[in-house]
Amino acid sequence: MSIRHGLLALLSAGPRHGYQLRAEFVASTGASWPLNIGQVYTTLSRLERDGLVVQGEEDAQGRVSYAITDDGRAELERWFRTPSSRPTARATNWSSSWPWR
Repeated sequence: MSIRHGLLALLSAGPRHGYQLRAEFVASTGASWPLNIGQVYTTLSRLERDGLVVQGEEDAQGRVSYAITDDGRAELERWFRTPSSRPTARATNWSSSWPWR
């Protein structure tokens, strides 16, 4: 999973601001993937540039929410439908180096 797709998945449930996204991302990964708030906002900027999210209005506390676009939903759907690639072990003929062979 990438941060990009993780944020899109969270935004598919509804608009969120950056700190909400960070907290939900960390909680959803069991805190095994710590996420810097700078990474969140950098990724949101790129998602916005690519037309996958849009900025909402600023709230009374100065927080800007982000919402997923139709293109963002399509990207998320593409990602969900793509099988993950698993690393494979290098093909090595270990048996030929065994001393008892």
